[in-house]
Amino acid sequence: MEIIEDKKGESIVLMDISRQSIFADYFIIANGASERQLKALAEAVSDASSGLLKRRHVMRRADEQAQSGWILIDLGGVVVHLFSPAQRKHYNLEGLWKEAKILLRVQ
Repeated sequence: MEIIEDKKGESIVLMDISRQSIFADYFIIANGASERQLKALAEAVSDASSGLLKRRHVMRRADEQAQSGWILIDLGGVVVHLFSPAQRKHYNLEGLWKEAKILLRVQ
């Protein structure tokens, strides 16, 4: 989460979804103000988790996903969702996963 904060990600939320999900234990959700910032956030997350991901694959997909306003990075037990503000509001993951426990919220 610090990585996302350092790159000026906004409205960062860490959710414990372990009781509601079999595919992950945590969601990290954050906003990026532009396509460019979404890609920078994805690159920073990818760099920090280099042992878990193949960076080249993630970044190629990040370019495609940034255009849609939603980049998803699967780190195994943690799924990172990087949204444009409009897409975050539209998909409302916090509402869909309202049974999950919010562990941290950074505005």
